[in-house]
Amino acid sequence: MSRRDYEDDPNAPEANSLVPAASAVVVDDSGRILLQRRSDNDMWALPGGVMHIGESLPDCAARETLEETGIEVEVTGIVGTYTDPRHVFAYDDGEVRQEFSVCFLARPVGGELAVSDESTDVRWFEPADVDELPMVPSIRKRLNDWRNGTMPALR
Repeated sequence: MSRRDYEDDPNAPEANSLVPAASAVVVDDSGRILLQRRSDNDMWALPGGVMHIGESLPDCAARETLEETGIEVEVTGIVGTYTDPRHVFAYDDGEVRQEFSVCFLARPVGGELAVSDESTDVRWFEPADVDELPMVPSIRKRLNDWRNGTMPALR
């Protein structure tokens, strides 16, 4: 299923769904960050996804990271919360989801890089090397918030 991201777009469809989600900025001992190239929009992104009933948001971030990248992580902090109602994801099935995500900081504790059905590539990057990668603005914002060491302004 493909998706289209809309941010501050007056032509964006109206949201009809709000789903809790988590993502992770995974940083290894060398200071590199883990990114995946998503199969649904061909953009580089942080690992993450929808929270399941019975799990916490940090557990969600860890599970999604393992599923999407093959890397086991330990959540060590929080990068920020992202709930902008002007940012929606439109899916092929008609769902239009308002963003509701918490981004965590994590460190790898095991596993090996592996693609999944949600990714076409998984790699470690030097932070300076991600600036030219194709990615949606909301993911770039999370990475910049992490690099700047600032929590995003609440809206």
